[in-house]
Amino acid sequence: MLIKNIKNIYHDIFKSYSNPVLSHHIKKIIELDAYLPYSSTFFCITNTQNLTFEFISKNMTSCIGLNRDTLLNEGMRNFWNRIHPEDVELWLKALNDLMEFTLDKIPLDQRKHMSYTWNYRLKNANAEYVNIVQNTTPLEFDVDMKPIIGLAHYTVLDPKISMPITATAKLLNDNNEYETKYFNNYTQKILTNGLSNRERDVIRLLIINKSSKEIAENLNISSNTVDTHRRNILKKLHISSTGELIGMLKTNKSLI
Repeated sequence: MLIKNIKNIYHDIFKSYSNPVLSHHIKKIIELDAYLPYSSTFFCITNTQNLTFEFISKNMTSCIGLNRDTLLNEGMRNFWNRIHPEDVELWLKALNDLMEFTLDKIPLDQRKHMSYTWNYRLKNANAEYVNIVQNTTPLEFDVDMKPIIGLAHYTVLDPKISMPITATAKLLNDNNEYETKYFNNYTQKILTNGLSNRERDVIRLLIINKSSKEIAENLNISSNTVDTHRRNILKKLHISSTGELIGMLKTNKSLI
């Protein structure tokens, strides 16, 4: 998806009608960053109106190797360009659904207590895609109490981990405990729609430990055809082995 198209969709999601004040937030975050140790996480202050990073913590470069000044100068467009092409559509869908859910289901006085989490793959400075889990807490709202400035915390996970694209919205309740108000597994829905009926038949037999020969006999097809179905299933689910497939299927029963 072209960056121009991403910009237009992103702007529609976060369209606002006021300019919040950031200086006091940035000052406090800078003071905090100076004392925090280096780790596999970093954080930013994001401005969805100007499509900029108002602040990026020192850990960002050690986590993904990117130049902090470059991202501060070029803003979110540079960051978007690094999201895995297969994840862009689901990522935008997740953002839009989280915003619509907030505006429709969360009362005005509760929105400042919300926290949002989603994930995607991002290309680091070594041209390797790593898993990013992003948690964003709103700092500022527009006149309609639409969250537009956020403190975003990024956790970097090993690229070998196969992660579905999910989105979560949580509310800090009166007991100071976060309770989940919204959850959606976008990858699971896409994958479910992408599997053919025959592939589902193969999956149902794999889950009870049938071999390719046994599956072929059960479905009255050749072993070569079964192997082709198995390869296609792995490709569609973006996984590398039958063992990983079985583990995924036992967790996500709706796929079968």
